[in-house]
This record gives sequence, structure tokens and C-alpha cells, in this order.
Amino acid sequence: MDKIIGNSWDAILKSEFEKPYFMNLESTIDQEYETFTCFPKKENIFNCFKLTPYENIKVVILGQDPYINDNEAMGLCFSVKEGIPYPPSLKNIFIELKNDTDCTNPKSGDLTNLAQEGVFLLNTTLTVRKGISLSHKGLGWEEFSDNVIKLIAKRKTPVVFILWGANARAKKKFIDTNIHCVIESSHPSPLSAYNGFFNSKPFSKANKFLMEHEIEPVDWSVIE
Repeated sequence: MDKIIGNSWDAILKSEFEKPYFMNLESTIDQEYETFTCFPKKENIFNCFKLTPYENIKVVILGQDPYINDNEAMGLCFSVKEGIPYPPSLKNIFIELKNDTDCTNPKSGDLTNLAQEGVFLLNTTLTVRKGISLSHKGLGWEEFSDNVIKLIAKRKTPVVFILWGANARAKKKFIDTNIHCVIESSHPSPLSAYNGFFNSKPFSKANKFLMEHEIEPVDWSVIE
């Protein structure tokens, strides 16, 4: 597993990568990729870190684990490669984005531009076996992503954490809400989107908080 990120995260995560739990995780994941088809591609496992350096983070959106079908997962939660049909949750995110910000409907589900805009798109579990959701749950990724959230929450510059669904909302305990903003609702999946996700206006709320703290708001329209 290639852990070279190429920006400020390398120094920030150095001690994390040296912890026994992570070394065990790395060995297990390497074996999984040798034995099974896993997603995303090895070189994209840390894509969200590569695209959004620590100091550039304005908003954190937390997903669960990567998409399980061919050519979908790309190391950014909810994002799919250009040309791939929107998965149901992403489709609902785009519906809410349009209703909330009046952005035009994106032509692609690729959220790379958003990550470069300062939106950190982290999955709780960073890898998965093809066709089996949550197949890499319990291997150590949860400890890693929890510690990443804690590291971001240590920042003195305010950050917006958007937490959709019970899995993400459980991470609120790591966040000092005296400094940072937490926006939470039900998950955008078709099973729960009508139970509080639609009309929750997370994108405009995030920008309102950023502007109140004299931080450049996110240009949500960069998704093309």
C-alpha cells in the first residue's frame, strides 16, 4: 500500500502510519489486494488526502466505504469516475445541491474539483472487496479515519463537518463544536433521504458558517 501522499499529510500522518494497528492493517490490505479484486485501485486509496491538503480543508464530508462495482470507486466518498452513472446517494446529493444552491445539475459524478476546492471527502473505511459492502470493516480503517477526524478537529481554523447518517453522526464526539461547525442529517440514500436529508440545506449552511468566520466559501458549482 503506497502511503506517500505528496503534501502536508505525509508529516501529519507519519506517526499514525508507524502505529502497530496500521502496520497490521497495511499487511492485511496488501494481502486482500493480492487475493481478491478490491476497490479503489491501490494508487487511489489515499486520493482524498492527495487532493485536499490538511491546511486547505474547509469542509469534511464523511462516507462509509467505497463503491463495490467496477470503475466506480476513486478514493473520494460518494464520487464516481466521469462517465459512470450516478449511484443513488450521489443522485440525491445532487438534487439537494441544486435545490440548496441553485447549481446546475453536474454532467459528471466526479468530485475531484470539489476536493481541490477544500472539501475533504473521507470514507470511514478506505477499501472494499468487489461486490461486498463493508467487507473491510473491522480491519483497522475505522481507527485510522477516527484519528484523522481528531487531527482535523485539532485545527484552530474552523472547519465544517457534514455528517450524514448514523455512521457519520457517531463521529461528532471527536469534534469541538465551540470551534467547528457540525451539520448533520439523515443519509442521502434512497432509504433515508426523505427522513431529513432533503431540504436540510447543508451546502448553504456550510458556506454561511465559513463566511461568518472570514473563510472563503466553497464554490459548489465546480462539480462539472
